[in-house]
Amino acid sequence: MNPYIEILRPGNALMGAISIILVALIDKTISIPIILAMFAVFFETAAGNVINDYFDYNIDLINKPERPIPSGRISLKNGRNYAYLLFFAGTLCGFLISYLTGNWIPFAIVLFTDIVLYLYAYTLKATPLIGNLIVGFLTGFGFVFGGFTINNPSIIATSIFLGFFAFVMTTAREIIKDIEDIEGDMADNAKTLPILIGKKKPAVLAAILIILDSALCPLLYYYNVFGILYLIVIAIAVILFVYSAILILKSQEMKVAAKVSKNLKIGMLIAFVAFALGSLI
Repeated sequence: MNPYIEILRPGNALMGAISIILVALIDKTISIPIILAMFAVFFETAAGNVINDYFDYNIDLINKPERPIPSGRISLKNGRNYAYLLFFAGTLCGFLISYLTGNWIPFAIVLFTDIVLYLYAYTLKATPLIGNLIVGFLTGFGFVFGGFTINNPSIIATSIFLGFFAFVMTTAREIIKDIEDIEGDMADNAKTLPILIGKKKPAVLAAILIILDSALCPLLYYYNVFGILYLIVIAIAVILFVYSAILILKSQEMKVAAKVSKNLKIGMLIAFVAFALGSLI
């Protein structure tokens, strides 16, 4: 794969864009602002991934030496400039959304996201728990961004609920990723939660967040946001979530944490499918 595509982590960036698609499906609408919102989230997510790799160069030399920057396929300078270009593209999309709709909240959201993504990569990532919460918040914020792009009060309310789901599950996954990456983080003198208080307590916190989110899932059917098909498909995701919580409680070994992190990512994809199908049927 071309390193300039690989460094975007296009799968993650597309998952971000999917949040806009899901909100649009709920509203059963499509428009130029919605399409621009998809591109904005893709570019912003990609920019966050690239700038994160730029600042994480020393850590990735240990944890992920195959990535484009530590492997030398992209220089540090080119990586930084590439991130800036992606930030500009996302911000431009946000501006065009607000210009076309006359609603300047989406543009303000993108500007806020630019600042938070940069600060996260530069310094906040190494802050215990705060860094995890920021990643979760920004992931959930994609849904809220879609809601405000449509600017329908009921859709905004639904997008906030979906955003909260994504926020909680992503935060849990980020905590588990810190357990997985503890070796490289220690070498770089980072102060993540597992480094400061050990791996067991963060694992318990992550499991609690996973169970909490799983318990909230049926509410979207109960309050008639989604149909019965949502309930059937989300049950698969919930089973995977609960299984992952049990795994990380039993063992905090690096391989187990990596497996749980992957399971949660798959579970969230299944949940997104449930959101989509539930809005249609």
